[in-house]
Amino acid sequence: MRIHTVDAIAIDIPLRRNFGGSTYAVLKRSTVVTRLRTDDGLVGLVYNGDNREHGPEIVRLIRDDLAPILKEQDPAEVERIWSRLFALSHASRDRKLLMEAIACVDCAIWDVLGRARGQSVCAMLGGQPGRRLPIISIGGYYREGKTLADIGREMESYREAGMAGCKFKVGGLAPEADAERVRAARAAAGPGFVLAVDANRGWAVEDAARFAHLVEPLDIAWFEEPVPPEDLDGYLQVKRTLTMPISGGEAEYARFGFRDLVARRCVDILQPDICACGGFTEALRIGALANTWGVTVYPHVWGSAVGLHASMQWAASLPPNPFALVPGELWFELDRTANPFREGLAAEPLKRAGAIIEVPQRPGLGLEVDRAVVERHAVTTGEKKR
Repeated sequence: MRIHTVDAIAIDIPLRRNFGGSTYAVLKRSTVVTRLRTDDGLVGLVYNGDNREHGPEIVRLIRDDLAPILKEQDPAEVERIWSRLFALSHASRDRKLLMEAIACVDCAIWDVLGRARGQSVCAMLGGQPGRRLPIISIGGYYREGKTLADIGREMESYREAGMAGCKFKVGGLAPEADAERVRAARAAAGPGFVLAVDANRGWAVEDAARFAHLVEPLDIAWFEEPVPPEDLDGYLQVKRTLTMPISGGEAEYARFGFRDLVARRCVDILQPDICACGGFTEALRIGALANTWGVTVYPHVWGSAVGLHASMQWAASLPPNPFALVPGELWFELDRTANPFREGLAAEPLKRAGAIIEVPQRPGLGLEVDRAVVERHAVTTGEKKR
């Protein structure tokens, strides 16, 4: 089996109501469609990421730079292929966008391999097919006019929906104001509800530490991205003053970006995003790196249906880490904000029962997509009709 063609297209859809975290506003939902066809007719069709600014540039990278390298390659040689693609990053270019493009084609390769072998990606990675993952919502987003009472009702809605917890957005206000928001969330959610906080790199060290001390009595599961990702010493400063776990990593890409985070013990929980870090092939290496240093891995998940499915397949293959006789839970985050590409792209909905979501066992990513959605919301031109 050889790779015959690779093509990509960016799609966008505007939202009726905007929302945001500390460092960003979401005005639309976006993703990149990648289609990989083999010489024997198999097709891997995946949608990756939520890059709301540079989708067309990622498409250009796939078509002009990656596709010529992939043509006639054996998709089973994923390690060699990935290394050839990553070598392009040594030239002068935007490495972050290149890694997102590589993630697109790498996920498509794993999808087509699974279809060829009749196995889910999770099974090919040595994981547990059909594993059931405990889920928490992502919430607490900033919206104009949102009150503490609104936050309370939001938390109650998650509990009523059966969610085990919520990753709550902070970092967009002064530490005292955001701490008040978190107190309202905890009061409404009650005990036994997992509550984590995510600053999205919004604070300097002093503000992050002050906020953390204010909310530490509220049983916070972890504090995500307290400071900018390049400030590793800042991570350590915040971490040394707290008992709650510190997490980060969604802004990093390739194992080299995670190396110092892990080796310097800047985080207790590593959060690679499979749509940004380089796809399954590189996520496996990052997971092994974390495992070596005894650092927990919770995949960062935010975007389209395929990003969700890919993350589930990888999460279901991760071993308990660090080792314990009674291992901790792997909390899988599920974004519940408006996203037509999350609900609308998948031809078959995921199976969720309360706080548990079941990993699909079908071949590849276990996902069939609605191509009419692609045609309706295409940003770029030139998609070839198959």
